This record gives sequence, structure tokens and C-alpha cells, in this order.
Amino acid sequence: MRTVRFTTGGIARHGVIDNNCVNTLVGPPWDGMEYAGDSYDLTEIRLLAPVQPPDVFAIGLNYKTHADETGSKYPPAPVIFIKAAASVVGPGDDIILPAMAPSEVDYEAELVMVIGKTCRNVSEDDALDYVFGYTCGNDITARDCQFKHDTQWARAKSFETFCPLGPWIETDLASDDVQVCTRLNENIMQQSATAAMIFSCRQLVSYLSRMVTLRPGTVIMTGTPSGVGYTRTPPVFLKPGDRVEVEIEGIGVLANRVVAEASESG
Repeated sequence: MRTVRFTTGGIARHGVIDNNCVNTLVGPPWDGMEYAGDSYDLTEIRLLAPVQPPDVFAIGLNYKTHADETGSKYPPAPVIFIKAAASVVGPGDDIILPAMAPSEVDYEAELVMVIGKTCRNVSEDDALDYVFGYTCGNDITARDCQFKHDTQWARAKSFETFCPLGPWIETDLASDDVQVCTRLNENIMQQSATAAMIFSCRQLVSYLSRMVTLRPGTVIMTGTPSGVGYTRTPPVFLKPGDRVEVEIEGIGVLANRVVAEASESG
């Protein structure tokens, strides 16, 4: 099953995709799957980020190849950071290069989990019972803020538009071994599989649930494989006019354009 969040007539709603139609839900799909009774053709609506998360948790250095390319040791436990919920945008939305840090903005393709029910202190065996489904994510990062200017990652990871999600949530996915790919202007930049993750989806949900209560709609970004822009020679950073695509096997393609932040007027 694929669920979406969309807008028509200026109203944001949730729905379920059935062929080329979206059957509207009364509320978020994890709230009981109550149908509202109306439907729309996919061509009549604008897809939004499929979830408005109360929290966005992300995992660093979760692929050995990414740790290798950064010269980092393999972490003994998940490396957790948080992205601001205000950084979330949807498929087709612009990634905005912020005026205060426009020069070293990077892409990171990630499999994303969406929590479906309140989750606290769960075992690894039971962890995936609390996952509603999966979507594509792009952990956009201002590398100069991350490594040169700040002593932590919050600003680097949390500029507005730095968390594209979508295009929908796929509930039927065997997350342990799916392909993850990034294309920049149609060139493949990242290509790996979730089987290469250091910590599995089960382990991540269980670990995080021992830290904090995971509420329905919470997003967990599971880490990125090798091939990020700042490790390349020469480095590859996003620039206005670029098109970034994150494709995950069994889900689909999340595509976004890159633009410069508009200058203030007046």
C-alpha cells in the first residue's frame, strides 16, 4: 500500500493510491485508515511530503563505505542527530541554498522509516511492528557549517528545505536489502543497498525507543552510503539549476530542483 499527503484546492489531506487515483482519508493513515469517500486523479493533485513529522531523527556513518570515505571509525552504536521538522519538504519542492551558507551544500540519499504507533523501549524483534512504512529521503547538509564553522551539526542539517521526503510512504517493503541511489543531473553519484548498513532498521528503532518515545509520524533517516559530494576530488556541491533524484527500490523516486535563496527586498 502506498499512502500520500497531497493538496487540492489549498487543503492538505492524506490518501491511499489505487492505480492512478488517490482515495482520500479522514486523517493520517496511522490513525485508523478511515476513508473520506472522495478520490482524485493523481494528475489533479500536488504531492506534499507524505508525513509532517513531530520529530526527525537521523543516523550518521551507518554504511561502512561512507565511514571509509570520510576516514571515520565504524561507530559502536548508532550516531544520532536531529533535523528540524521545519526542514521537511516534499517531492518536486525546491532545495534552497541558504544565503548564509550557499557554497558547500551536499546530498545524502537515505531510506526513511515512518513510525506508525507510539513506541518506547521495544525489542529489536518487535521493532518493525511499530513502523508504518518507508519513504525516500535526502539529508541535505551544509558541509561548511558542519565541519568548519559550528561545533555540532544542527544548523548544517536543519536549514529550511534540507529534508526532502517522498514521494509517498510504501508499507510493503522488506527493508533489509533494497537498492539506494542518488542521481545528480542524471549522473549516478551514490549506489548501494541497505544490506550494507551497520545498524539495521530493527536495531535503529529499538535503540531510539530506549532514548525517547517515538510518536506516530516520527521520521527516522537511516544513513547514507558512500559517494557524497564533499569526499570527491574535486568536491561536488549543489548549485542552482541542479536536479537531485533519490531512488529506492520498491518505493520510487524523490526528485527536487536546487535554487538559490531569494534576496530580501525592500
